[in-house]
Amino acid sequence: MQWKGFTAEHNTWERKEDLENARKALEEFEGRMNTEIRRQEKLDMAEEKNFRRGELPEKFTAKMLYE
Repeated sequence: MQWKGFTAEHNTWERKEDLENARKALEEFEGRMNTEIRRQEKLDMAEEKNFRRGELPEKFTAKMLYE
């Protein structure tokens, strides 16, 4: 954790249980991370689905690939 007003050399690891006074900030952070993870999973699934269908990215054409 980086303490406000301190540089990275003062960073410490703290147990979640010891940060009760920061509960709201932790919940907001965890919510943002969960949202980002779900967004990335959706992107990954879409890419995998397109790949399985044999589709190539729009910038590629058969002419580019086989000439």
